[in-house]
Amino acid sequence: MRALTWTGLSPPPPAMVARMTMTSKMVALRRMNLRKGRVSVRATASSSAAVSSGGVVEAVELAEIGEKSKKWKWKGEYSINYFVKSSPEEVTPASQTVLLVHGFGASIPHWRRNINALSKHHTVYAIDLLGFGASEKPPGFSYTMESWAELILNFLEEVVQKPTVLIGNSVGSLACVIAASESQRDLVRGLVLLNCAGGMNNKAVFDDWRIKLLMPLLLLIDFLLKQRGIASALFNRVKDRENLKNILTNVYGNKDNVDDTLVEVIAGPANSEGALDAFVSILTGPPGPNPVTLIPEITKPVLVLWGDQDGLTPLDGPVGKYFTSLPGQLPNFNLYVLEGVGHCPQDDRPDLVHERLLPWLAQLSST
Repeated sequence: MRALTWTGLSPPPPAMVARMTMTSKMVALRRMNLRKGRVSVRATASSSAAVSSGGVVEAVELAEIGEKSKKWKWKGEYSINYFVKSSPEEVTPASQTVLLVHGFGASIPHWRRNINALSKHHTVYAIDLLGFGASEKPPGFSYTMESWAELILNFLEEVVQKPTVLIGNSVGSLACVIAASESQRDLVRGLVLLNCAGGMNNKAVFDDWRIKLLMPLLLLIDFLLKQRGIASALFNRVKDRENLKNILTNVYGNKDNVDDTLVEVIAGPANSEGALDAFVSILTGPPGPNPVTLIPEITKPVLVLWGDQDGLTPLDGPVGKYFTSLPGQLPNFNLYVLEGVGHCPQDDRPDLVHERLLPWLAQLSST
């Protein structure tokens, strides 16, 4: 993510409110000509309502995810929740195995609008990272980007056991990048990054004058979050369903998809034991590796999809600028800008994501 690495699925730093306002005024400036190398802008003439109400995308029911999810013991100690779906009659030698990795505050159901479309021709795994969803939230655990990347690689080794395309959103994207850069075996087949984060939290990127100006305030917020009473009060306020819906409305370009189901997907796990500790540890911990230093090490095919309405990881920010510069430099890299889409493209406008993702997966076997 950008310097202020907030996914919209956690409480925004106070500075983020001003940031969102400023970003909305800059949207027109961002619609520049990005048709260089393999960068493409996807114009969207149809309305979000038509996509949402027209039933274009078939979502997996939350009940199905809950009933059919499985458990895996990571390191023999931590319970990790995951979900698998495929259509055996549709799977061919060209089919891929994919792993879906959610962003901060989310979980497997955040991919509910994508699983059916992907599973028609591919084997789909989705995972709840440690600290999120129905996975364990161990007390006192120090969450880091590196630990999530290790979890992903161990999951591929022990559960999937075949080369896999990693598909992530926000911090999930960054965890996939780290995993791909650290994999010593042929576990990773390719990468799909949806609005990739610059780090685990708002201390991630320092080469922006705005974050440098706000750093004293952000450090104060870190200090306050480490005070249990203050952190608990803030967490309770954020996970209030009405407040959460307002936050998500600012994050999504397609407001019709900010429905009661989405609110439940985010709010439900936030009420489980250990959620507060995970929230504090992640927001106050080290930001982790920067994708700018990792991407050049990756030789596998990479597809990047970026919503141009994302005020949290904007195209004109340090990370956004870096990614849009890569297609002309790296032959394994493709990037498409999705117009009118926010920070979580897979749930915001799944039809546009599938339009780029499905053909890319289909041709991956020949690359």
